[in-house]
Order: sequence, then structure tokens, then C-alpha cells
Amino acid sequence: MYFNSIPFLFFLPTVLLIYWGVKSNIRLQNVVLLISSYLFYSWFNWKLTLLIFSISFISFAAGLMIARGNKWVHYTSISLVLLVLGVFKYYNFFISNINSIFMSFGFSLDIPTLYIILPIGISFYSFQAISYIIDVKRKTITPTDDLLSFLTYMSFFPQLVAGPIERARDFLPQIFRQRKLDVSLFADGCRQVLWGFFKKLVVADNCAIVVNDIWNNYSSYNGTTLLVGSILFTFQIYSDFSGYSDIAIGTAKMFGFHLSANFRYPYLAESISDFWRRWHITLLSWFRDYVYIPLGGNRCSLAKVIRNIFVVFGLSGLWHGASWTFVIWGIYHAILYIPLIIKKKVGFNLRAPRIFSILFVFVLVDLGWIFFRAPTISDAYGYLCSIDNYGPLQLGKISLLYCLILYVIEAFHCGKDYPLNLSRSGLLVKYPALRWCIYYVLTMSIVFLRGDVQTFIYFQF
Repeated sequence: MYFNSIPFLFFLPTVLLIYWGVKSNIRLQNVVLLISSYLFYSWFNWKLTLLIFSISFISFAAGLMIARGNKWVHYTSISLVLLVLGVFKYYNFFISNINSIFMSFGFSLDIPTLYIILPIGISFYSFQAISYIIDVKRKTITPTDDLLSFLTYMSFFPQLVAGPIERARDFLPQIFRQRKLDVSLFADGCRQVLWGFFKKLVVADNCAIVVNDIWNNYSSYNGTTLLVGSILFTFQIYSDFSGYSDIAIGTAKMFGFHLSANFRYPYLAESISDFWRRWHITLLSWFRDYVYIPLGGNRCSLAKVIRNIFVVFGLSGLWHGASWTFVIWGIYHAILYIPLIIKKKVGFNLRAPRIFSILFVFVLVDLGWIFFRAPTISDAYGYLCSIDNYGPLQLGKISLLYCLILYVIEAFHCGKDYPLNLSRSGLLVKYPALRWCIYYVLTMSIVFLRGDVQTFIYFQF
């Protein structure tokens, strides 16, 4: 079930009514959340609920066994989760590459590939399971013996299929505590959901129409159009993914939960490191805590720090998909990150004016998204080589206008979680009529300016 689908418009109010109807009983609330989450996930394919249950149960049982002193169970359980993730997401990728390598040397290995459906959200809930096991092993958290609550944590439907990647230490305590309907928090959730739908349906989906057309026929468009196409995808992927995150976080607020922020206006970043502190925050923090720091982080020699950066960004690229284009995208960002590490090590500090820094980082990030969007490396190369015959813009003017409106709005609200957040919005708090006018404009924009319905990009990861 997609957030931008008709069934969800009936599903969410129904679940909310039942959930708050049993407000005096935490156990029943968790049962409602668990059942609704599995119904939500089974809408895609009911058989895949067995997969998320299996991964959840493995990590739950591992936590209890680790607490009882089993020294090796964390290695075994993590290996099992990674094995499941590897088979479903990477088996055909690696087999195809192995076959190609042997063929290049004149050998026909011909290992068969499998017809495997990639389970939606498997990368997200697998990482949650692994973080739980590691945190229990590190004694960062105490493992729970409440299977119902743990399954609710692993399958919480607002963030199940595309994050944010929640840590058990942050989310499990919320499941165990008494939750009462907070009208102000509920209203804040509604506002954030509205903003998320605007970003997804008006900005991202309109950009997608143009971007798909350009990429399907990039050899027939001039360089100006291709350049604008890359900018439109830069805003498409941001509006799509951050729009999902806003809807997820806002929906969670309606149920009385707080999810981690996943975006903080990344296109206002002044350096690549600043960009990654703002983009997909929960993923990078996961790699920092469970890969980068265990490898030594920045507490070792410069050569090893550089190695660690390449490992983290290479794995981050591979996490996004079984394709060399994603790996190259990750390595590209590692290369951009290295000068910052060297500068920090040698103590060199030179700052350009903020506007130039933001523009420079945006251009670098935009270039990287070409590899991310390209179906193959040769397509990325062909696209880049075609940006040389400039001419009049052939399409995408309206979508570019939507992107500009979004960018201006966010530039004026970069100190808040999202633009409609009332905690620091003086004018919106002081003038309710203005606030409701904005709600009306956003709603009408969603109704009349939305693009063709598009699947959320990060559902494939």
C-alpha cells in the first residue's frame, strides 16, 4: 500500500479510530499497530510478511541469547540477516558479474540467476534488525523479552518500507510508554503530512514526467534540456524521499510517536560533509556507528581514514541497489569527501562566501545524481557527453518553476524541521487566517497540480 494511493486514504483514518479507541490499554494499542502494519505490508505481497517476521524473530531471539552469555550468536544472527538481504537483493547482481568475468577470459561458467522479487523495504528493516543485535552485544540497550512490542517496532508501518531507520534505543521505549491523544502533536503531524504530499505529488511527480522522458530519449535533446533534466532529478529524488519521510514522521505523530529526522534541507549545505549531515541522516549515522567507527573512524592514520571513507560510501552506494552505477555514485562522494579529511588533518581552513559554497556543493551533488539515475554506466557517460550542444529549453519549464518555489520556501525556513512547523513560525502563529490560507493553497495545489502517480523512488531499496 502506497501513501499516495486511494486505499491508504481509508486505511489510515480507520486505524487511527481503532487505535485511539483503545487508548486506555497500551497492549491493545500495540496489537492494533502490529496487525495494521502487517496488513499494510501484505498489501504489496502477503508472502513477504513471512520474511519480515523471520528477520524480526531472528534479531529478537538473538538479543535474548546474547543477554544470557552466548558469545557467538550475534555473529550468526547478523550473518543470517545479511544472507537473506544478500540473496534477495544481490544474488543475481553478483552471479551476472561472475559470469561476465569468466566469459571475458574465455570460460563459460553460466551460473544460473534466479527469478527473485525484491521485497519492498528489506534494506531498511534489515538494518534495524542488525543495529538491535549489535546494540545488545555492546550493552547499549537491554534486550526486550516482549515479542509483541519488538515486532511492532520492526514493522511500524509509517516508516516500514523507506525509513527513517529507527534504533531500538529510541523507538522501543515509546512503545512501552502510555500514549494519550495529544491534539497539538496530532495537528502537527497533519501539517507535516500535508507538506510531504505537496513535495511528493506536486514537485517530485511533475519532475518525474520530464526526467523519465529526457532519460528515455537523452540523445535527442540539446544540452540545455539535459542540464535542466539533471537539476529536475536532483529535486525529484529529494522531494520524493523527503516527502515520504515527512509523511512517515507526520503519520507517526498522529499515533503519538516521534521518529528521527531524515533530512535537514540538504541543498542548502555548504560542503559535502555538511550535505551528508543533512541527507538521509539515519542511514549515514548507521554506517558511522556500525562501520566507520569500528574500522577506526578518524582516529587512525590518514591512509586508513581515507580507506574508511571509501568503505562507507562504497557500501552506501551498494545499499541503494545492485548496480555499478550506485557503487560509482558512492565512490564519487567518497572522492569529494577526501579533500575535507585532508584539510582537517593539516589544519587548512579557507571559507568561501556562503552563497558560492551552497552553489558549488549543489553542482557537485547534481553531477553525482546523474550516475544514480542512469540505468547503466554507459548511459551516464552518454548523458554527460551530450551536455555540450546548448540550445533553447525544450521541456520542463513548469517543473523547474515548482522546484524553484520549493527551494525558496525551504531557504526561508531552514531553521525548522519543516516549513509548516509552528514552533518557530511567528507569522503563522500570530495570524491563523494566513495559516489556513496556506493550508488551502497547498491542498488545492495537490489536487489540481499533481503529476502522474509515481512510486516512491526509495521503495526499490
